[in-house]
Amino acid sequence: MIKAILFDFGGVIAEEGFREGLMEIGRKNGYDPDMFFRKSTDLVYESGYVYGRADESAYWKTIRSEFSIKGSDEELREELLKRFVVRPEVIEIIKELKRPGMGIYILSDQTNWLDELESKYHFFELFDEVFNSYHMQRTKRDRSLFSDICNELGIPAKEALFVDDNPANTERAEKAGLKTITYISSQELRDSLQKYIKS
Repeated sequence: MIKAILFDFGGVIAEEGFREGLMEIGRKNGYDPDMFFRKSTDLVYESGYVYGRADESAYWKTIRSEFSIKGSDEELREELLKRFVVRPEVIEIIKELKRPGMGIYILSDQTNWLDELESKYHFFELFDEVFNSYHMQRTKRDRSLFSDICNELGIPAKEALFVDDNPANTERAEKAGLKTITYISSQELRDSLQKYIKS
């Protein structure tokens, strides 16, 4: 029986603004978008920003040490943040899942941007708790994070379901004992949830 569902933010609850925004920055500056995204993703970890150990300016500074890009920090961040559009159909699914005995959570490798997006979209109220790497100083690249969160929630891993669009993350969660769904679309999410959640 599933007692907790953990949802990724970008790519599940909202459009993947980080990926799409970085690819657009790369494209505008003459770089291969996929390469620029992959390297910039590594740099959000290497800079410490996603762990809350560095601020946003340090992240953009780290990118500029690797690439020649135009635009202020504010312009670059807007290229990302404007693409994090919350998906109404996923929000509707989450609302339908709320019931006694079921905990609903966010588990996201994010920065202080998640708090800013909350102030715009007001979605935190739908969740029992928000686990954000920026505040936890740990990320989903650490497999033990999944077990530790289950321990914090007071449930065995097999009673937790994790939804993420990144197969590497769902694979780590599976190895930690959680049930998982790799997000593809809202309809596939709805169909997959039926395997775990009784109506």
